[in-house]
Amino acid sequence: MEDGMVNTTLLAVISWSTYFMLTKKLLPNYSYEFRNRIVSSTHAILAVTLASHSVKDWSCPVCPSNSNSNPQQIKALSVTMGYLIYDLVCSQFDKKSNLDNTIHHLVSIIGIVAGISYQKCVSEMIAALFITEISSPFLHLREFLKELGYRDTDLNLAADIMFAVTFSVARMVLGPFLFFAVLSADNPLILKAMAAGLQFVSAYWFYKILKMVQVKLTKRTRSKKVA
Repeated sequence: MEDGMVNTTLLAVISWSTYFMLTKKLLPNYSYEFRNRIVSSTHAILAVTLASHSVKDWSCPVCPSNSNSNPQQIKALSVTMGYLIYDLVCSQFDKKSNLDNTIHHLVSIIGIVAGISYQKCVSEMIAALFITEISSPFLHLREFLKELGYRDTDLNLAADIMFAVTFSVARMVLGPFLFFAVLSADNPLILKAMAAGLQFVSAYWFYKILKMVQVKLTKRTRSKKVA
């Protein structure tokens, strides 16, 4: 891994950790999860912004395929890897820590390191970063509203729907295009396997999100009928 990326990643780990400590000081009455989601939301917005700025040609976001990295791409991936390391460590102190989250973070970190080490698939990794993070602010907004007392309200339902729509478009429309681009290029097997894993996980969560929206809409309809 390049020295510049190592330095930027270390700076990112320190910055995300400091940011979390700041939220802890400023928002002492809110839960650990609420404060951590503030950090996660900020990362999602920043990651999408950096990923967007690193795209050279929006008519073909994954071009040039199977390419070496440029400084903007390195910055975007370093900031995200720093966040993943921070969140991986931070989650171990959370009572709700789960194995799925730990595996997700480890696989993501390995994927970024592998891509940079092989100097392959960098444009595709930037596209994956955009696709996976574009729906995250709406995901966290749902939980913010619940803790702020807006559970089962129209506002919370709107956040659910926005999350479902952005996730569906990103993961099930743009995702398969990216998956095909990675598989059709001359990439190492590990990168192809990770692309397949990302699409499989996306399809699984897409199914769960559809069920969630169905349950919420059904519950909403029944409540109005009773009223």
